[in-house]
Amino acid sequence: MGKNKALIGGAALLATVAAGWWAVTRPDADTAAGTQAAAPSGNPDLVLADKARIAALGIEMAAATSAGEVPLADIPATIAPPPNSRVAVAATLPGTVQRTFVNEGDLVRAGQPLAVIVSRDVLTLGADLSRANARLGVSQASAARLSRLSREGIIAEARADEARAVAAEARADVTEKSRILRLVGGSGSSGTYTLTAPMSGRVSHADIAAGNPVDGATAPFVIDAEGRYEVTGQLPERLVGTVLPGMSIRLGNQTGRITSVGTTIDPASRSAMLKATLPPAPGVLAGRNASVTVLGPAPAGAVSVPAGAIASIDGKDYVFVAAKGGFLKRKVKAGPVSPDRAVIFEGLTSGERVVSKGTSALKAVVVGG
Repeated sequence: MGKNKALIGGAALLATVAAGWWAVTRPDADTAAGTQAAAPSGNPDLVLADKARIAALGIEMAAATSAGEVPLADIPATIAPPPNSRVAVAATLPGTVQRTFVNEGDLVRAGQPLAVIVSRDVLTLGADLSRANARLGVSQASAARLSRLSREGIIAEARADEARAVAAEARADVTEKSRILRLVGGSGSSGTYTLTAPMSGRVSHADIAAGNPVDGATAPFVIDAEGRYEVTGQLPERLVGTVLPGMSIRLGNQTGRITSVGTTIDPASRSAMLKATLPPAPGVLAGRNASVTVLGPAPAGAVSVPAGAIASIDGKDYVFVAAKGGFLKRKVKAGPVSPDRAVIFEGLTSGERVVSKGTSALKAVVVGG
């Protein structure tokens, strides 16, 4: 019995010692987790971020997409309206601008009011029309009465014919004055007339303001028909032969097509003439000087990402790619960067998700250590 107690006591002691050894030598769970948080894979390019930190840094993600085209150059250009599509809206009678309805750049439809003009000439036309209508009423009544007397044999037929001729002349006078008022959109009672759009299009010029005089010989509005505008630009000599008809140009968010590229080099500017078409848009105005981007085919494997995805660190281009537990800083070879998109030639594949907003915050973490 004493022997059994000794064996049990020895086993208990051995168990206690073993438990104490395990407690001292086992890896601490919190310490292991802390080591994992600091460098889970030993990769110094991994920036850890949980949901709370991502939200605090204002980070947004976007997928890289295959790039079909890349910017080749920004060139100066002039926008011209489509052929035979510009109309000047003249103030037909002198007066003063009472009210305007449209501004330069607005899209208008045919017959839409543009401005109201107060004109003394319209008042005069209105008064003349009123008098002409009065004369017409009297002459018609006289013609009807004399015609009846002529049929009854009381007066000669010639007198009735003369009365009918006077009524016809009065009617013609009313028709003419009414036509003039109608042509100018005039109202004889108010002494105003309305300028209207003769066709649908975009107002490319509006030199008019309430209270300003108009002389009846100027055109305060110019309207360009909605259609494909023509762009004329100066292509640098180094791109002649590389840029071909059918390639694209871009102005803001609008994309057009190159229709021709000249082969004659201007000795002063060392450039050739490029012509392209551009669809109508709010920022596309005839006569405007602009800088357009010439686009060319992208090389195989090139991808497009938001411009905000590119981070410059020590003079080199990087992106932050989504990785397990955070974001992986990756060096890339970036091409031209436009205001909204950037092209990456190497280092990223289509479909990979990158940080598109909040890049500067992650850059500060990396640079600051």
